[in-house]
Amino acid sequence: MKSSISVILPVFTFLLSASWATSDSIYAKFYDCVNLNTDISIPFSNAFFIPNNASFSSILESTAQNLRCLALSRPKPDLIFTPLTESHVQAAVICAKELDILLRVRSGGHDYEGISYTSETESHFMVVDLSKLRSINVSIEENSAWVQAGATIGEVYYRISQKSKTHGFPAGLCTSLGIGGHITGGAYGPMMRKFGLAADNVADARIVDATGRILDRASMGEDLFWAIRGGGGGSFCILLAWKLRLVPVPAIVTVFTVPKTLEQGATKLLYRWQQVADMLDEDLFIRVLIQPVNLTDRKGNRTIQTTYQALFLGRADRLLKVMKKGFPELGLTPKDSVETSWIQSVLYIAGYPGNIKPEFLLQGKSLFNKTYFKAKSDYVIEPIPEYALEGIWKRFLQEDSPFTIWNAYGGMMSKIPETETPFPHRKGRKFMIQWLTAWQSGDTKTAAKHIDWIRRLYNFVAPYVSKFPREAYVNYRDLDLGIDKINGNTSFLKGGVWGTKYFKNNLKRLVLVKTKVDPDNFFRHEQSIPTLHGLSDGNEKNKMK
Repeated sequence: MKSSISVILPVFTFLLSASWATSDSIYAKFYDCVNLNTDISIPFSNAFFIPNNASFSSILESTAQNLRCLALSRPKPDLIFTPLTESHVQAAVICAKELDILLRVRSGGHDYEGISYTSETESHFMVVDLSKLRSINVSIEENSAWVQAGATIGEVYYRISQKSKTHGFPAGLCTSLGIGGHITGGAYGPMMRKFGLAADNVADARIVDATGRILDRASMGEDLFWAIRGGGGGSFCILLAWKLRLVPVPAIVTVFTVPKTLEQGATKLLYRWQQVADMLDEDLFIRVLIQPVNLTDRKGNRTIQTTYQALFLGRADRLLKVMKKGFPELGLTPKDSVETSWIQSVLYIAGYPGNIKPEFLLQGKSLFNKTYFKAKSDYVIEPIPEYALEGIWKRFLQEDSPFTIWNAYGGMMSKIPETETPFPHRKGRKFMIQWLTAWQSGDTKTAAKHIDWIRRLYNFVAPYVSKFPREAYVNYRDLDLGIDKINGNTSFLKGGVWGTKYFKNNLKRLVLVKTKVDPDNFFRHEQSIPTLHGLSDGNEKNKMK
């Protein structure tokens, strides 16, 4: 791995800012070390960004989706490194470990709490941003695709569709998600009832481990390969690329969107949807988007609108039969049903206007404006009763911009064992919920008001969702569930608080894998998987037995 490059051109040294002014600056040493540990010299201005660099803010904010995580009060990285090759990532790990620099790793920037590019507890750290590693190689003959971590889900969908109209991949609905981190959390989407999660459809991976080695599935071993497919990002390694197993999709699929307000019987209809959505034909995925809307009475009054949005892997005539048999209460008509290609359904479900072409996905970004938000998640085992739904509506009408999405389970999600991957939320779940509130102002008083609202809502719905533990989705990271200081000595007791919510009993195996592959806890953040070395006494150790 060591190269003959030992002299940094004077122009690069000249570009070092005041914060790197002295030759013994930790980040100047990091820059020198990376160049010494890679075969390709890296121009400073192309890959290294420090706070007083003109491009620093634009790079930091480029893929960050939650403006709350960019608040002035949040610590920012001392350095952003954007590797151009896999060997650069390898060198970054080697050098950060050698120089004792805390790493954050970002692929897409959708981290709800921003821990891939900011910190709640640390004032000094650097970010390895993988956005320049985005190659996609699709092989229809092998029914697979190798995809680098910085590519977005939208780019992956587009490249698959260019090779075949009857192949797809079951990942997320938001097309600007970076595929590296997305799959580390499991990654659900509108085809999960047919094919399971994205993590269930991964055949291989390339990673950089805590010693700086590049490993694939065969060389990392099955335990680590298990852990990275749903065990959450930032705990075990840096994900370089996934090998995806493609899935068959019809040349023509059908989508629909049907809104219902309270005045149109939305509460009773949603209660019925809860009873049947997980038992419908597995070719059909229906999610419900719920938010306040203004009434048409011009008095400024609001109501609740529930919007049923669906993807059906088949033609409209068969969809109508499925709906008539399983969910006739929605009253779906031929006029509501839109036949289209799978790639166009991706744009439709993502909420893009009908005139947007699939080529837009190559931009790797969303059309929608970024905002300040706070989100939480839940899993539901028994239908939420109507009186509780009415309590939710009351609270929604008290908030400015609340939003919730209810995603139907069942089908393949009920057939895959909870231990197959770290993602445990499988059989018995009727649907999952994402709760969210958004606002436009960056002041702390406004943020506190809205965060307090969603916390109170979360407490209100506690009796109606999963219990012991109350489950949560790791890709909807929620630091309200607890955080750990990142001093290298993470606590299993603290980690167990959020870890059991995200992973249930799979947490124990994740801790064992973490201890084996990263005993020094090099890869860590506020909610990373702890090691056994973080067990402080015999009582904690007994919890692992």
